[in-house]
Amino acid sequence: QVQLVESGGGLVQAGGSLRLSCAASGSIFNINIMGWYRQAPGKQRELVAHITCGGSTNYADSVKGRFTISTDNAKNTVDLQMNSLKPEDTAVYYCRSTACNNAYTFWGQGTQVTVSS
Repeated sequence: QVQLVESGGGLVQAGGSLRLSCAASGSIFNINIMGWYRQAPGKQRELVAHITCGGSTNYADSVKGRFTISTDNAKNTVDLQMNSLKPEDTAVYYCRSTACNNAYTFWGQGTQVTVSS
């Protein structure tokens, strides 16, 4: 069982920055794909960014150049630095952990990000 707890959401004006953090229950980053997803009202949940088991990063086109995903193995966290935020970034952001062999997937409870215009 992997437990994921997100933090760092909030309200920010357009152009501002937020840093989300996802604390994992153990040292899992080398054996799991760690990712951030988001779901806006009335829309499907979508991938924002993830770090693969090989260590490479992938981003949604809509956030490339503005968001950065990173891990801190000492703290067992995966962070999402979000810069130049736009109102369309408003959503609930979820942390996800998927085993490299796809044996399991766990989700965090989500954290709200609201960007005002």
